[in-house]
Amino acid sequence: MFWGVFQNLDSPETLMGKYGDDSKLIYELQDQGGELLALRYDLTVPFARYLAMNKITNIKRYHIAKVYRRDNPATTRGRYREFYQCDFDIAGQFDPMIPDAECLKIVHEILSELQLGDFLIKVNDRRILNGVFAICGVPDSKFITTCSTVDKLDKIPWEDVRSEMVGEKGLSPEAADRIGEYIQLHGGLDLIEQLLQDPKLSQNKLAKEGLGDMKLLFEYLTLFGITGKISFDLSLARGLDYYTGVIFEAVLVQQKNNQVEEPVSVGSVAGGGRYDGLVGMFDPKGRKVPCVGVSIGIERIFSIMEQRVKASGEKIRTTETQVLVATPQKHLLGARLKLISELWDAGIKAEMLYKKDPKLLKQLQYCEDTGIPLVAIIGEQELTDGVVKLRVVTTREEVNIPREKLADEIRRRLEPCSLSVQSCLTV
Repeated sequence: MFWGVFQNLDSPETLMGKYGDDSKLIYELQDQGGELLALRYDLTVPFARYLAMNKITNIKRYHIAKVYRRDNPATTRGRYREFYQCDFDIAGQFDPMIPDAECLKIVHEILSELQLGDFLIKVNDRRILNGVFAICGVPDSKFITTCSTVDKLDKIPWEDVRSEMVGEKGLSPEAADRIGEYIQLHGGLDLIEQLLQDPKLSQNKLAKEGLGDMKLLFEYLTLFGITGKISFDLSLARGLDYYTGVIFEAVLVQQKNNQVEEPVSVGSVAGGGRYDGLVGMFDPKGRKVPCVGVSIGIERIFSIMEQRVKASGEKIRTTETQVLVATPQKHLLGARLKLISELWDAGIKAEMLYKKDPKLLKQLQYCEDTGIPLVAIIGEQELTDGVVKLRVVTTREEVNIPREKLADEIRRRLEPCSLSVQSCLTV
């Protein structure tokens, strides 16, 4: 069903002209037959093409897959050339802001459940930005490039953003200063009400529509109980060309001097928005399918989790193995193979060292190094008695378990643990 969505390759024509200044990050290729291709930049454009190809007008879905960016890697900041994204999208004609609010609720739920620390979800609307640029004297032809510059305000000071607007994008200093009065604003419903009364902005049709939808969105988010983590931020622009309405971006924040919050170094961990015109670009008849979605940066989240585990002094588990099958004497490879086969058949994640006669100390050290919580030791005495010695790696406590009950005992010790294995290993 999703063949058209899951391909890694696409035509450059499919991708170009949809990512603004970021189009330079698309990997272009040429196959052996001379056909021009490009690696998938994100999951949104292929999804829109899939909807158009299959004439789908109503769908809700999530999708996890690799995407590719011709970028300078920065692994400590979770920035890679090949990485996974997780997208959630709602396509269809619905009443305003209900699907958009659900997308923000999902981002809030994911970041809360992962316990990555404090976070902030910034929201804005491209129509509001369009109105701001229009009343500040920005030509339509420079809207997208100005968006890309504004989007840097969370990374560089306003003075540098202004300098780029004037020096590189060709805006007048007066226009840049007027833009600066708006894009440095952030808040909630109060700010929306304030801008609805703005004598200039309220006269712009697109801005008025955007502010009306933003007010409605905040009303729904209030009902969801998540406005404490939401900020209406006029500096949020998201440089992708295909956004048509609400846009949002989630960043992790940390305390500075116990007072001031600032983004964590990896940048945004989720972003998205409304793209009502993208499907129509792939439909021969130009039929539009309203869409809104969000993308979660999986590698960035993993980078944060890894940094925090290392900072806490804990070891990062590199395996899901529940128990290592070990022997204390030589010539017992057959006994290990038989026991591990029994555990595998019982659905236990078991492992053993691939040596005939490994030393017991080396086997135990392997468990400590990799974080395997239990060791099933079977020696000559255990074979005679029909038991297996079960050892807890962290406490080094041992208990003899009847062999036929070993799998059940391993499950009993490990299955109740959702986050911490060690807390469930009391002998």
